[in-house]
Amino acid sequence: MLLGFCCDEGVRRNQGRVGAVDGPGAMRKVLRNLPVHHSNPLYDAGNVVCEDGNLERAQEVLADAITLIIRGGGLPIVLGGGHEVTYGHFKGLHQYFGQDHTVGIINFDAHFDLRVPLEGRPTSGTGFYQIAQDLHEGGQQMAYMAIGIQEISNTRALFETAAELGVEYILADELRMKAGISEHLHRIAAFIERCDVVYLTVDLDVFAAAYAPGVSATAFSGIVPDDIFLQLFRYILDSGKLVSMDIAELNPRYDLDDRTAKLAADLVFKLLSKQI
Repeated sequence: MLLGFCCDEGVRRNQGRVGAVDGPGAMRKVLRNLPVHHSNPLYDAGNVVCEDGNLERAQEVLADAITLIIRGGGLPIVLGGGHEVTYGHFKGLHQYFGQDHTVGIINFDAHFDLRVPLEGRPTSGTGFYQIAQDLHEGGQQMAYMAIGIQEISNTRALFETAAELGVEYILADELRMKAGISEHLHRIAAFIERCDVVYLTVDLDVFAAAYAPGVSATAFSGIVPDDIFLQLFRYILDSGKLVSMDIAELNPRYDLDDRTAKLAADLVFKLLSKQI
């Protein structure tokens, strides 16, 4: 079930480059021209929109939509939108699975997105901190693995917050070493093993700007969508525990030849082709 999240209010609040509000439309434009290699029915549920800058309301609506899709037996594929999509997406999963299940989050991203909301106002960089706080209030701990983290894109304080919250992560520099692929897969397998279900989120700024120029915050030295990335990505798809996915931060205003939109669409295509 495709679902657009037409919102970049969180990016605006985070002082990033706005324009991701048009991301869902750009992805759909590419997706509708791709060949069909799946037999499962694919539906489009339309868009969740952010009206009058009310990010919090948009996230609540997204959460309810995710819960409805899961309850109906669907697998949500959310097209963002800023990475503020994460909080609403996870909240919808938590509403359905409840406290008796561990919803593991795997995030391909250059950033931890563990910032503390200033004056209680969430942004595109606070989603995982908000999730951790919500779970803590219910007596649970967040299960979160970030892949592609860049030291240049995260303060020391964010690394300390990650350690305090028990966040597991693989640095972008580590992904560039082909010799470490078996270790990366082992760490991902161990993380998935202790989760009941898995939610996968891909922030397109994890990729180097040459491959993903159309994002809210480009990463000049990000990872590349090569064999190493694809092995990790496909391993997660094949885990048997994936229940939902989203793609965040596609900003068509800064895209070149639709290369970022095409990269995003290729990730959706790979998911659909797995026949999950």
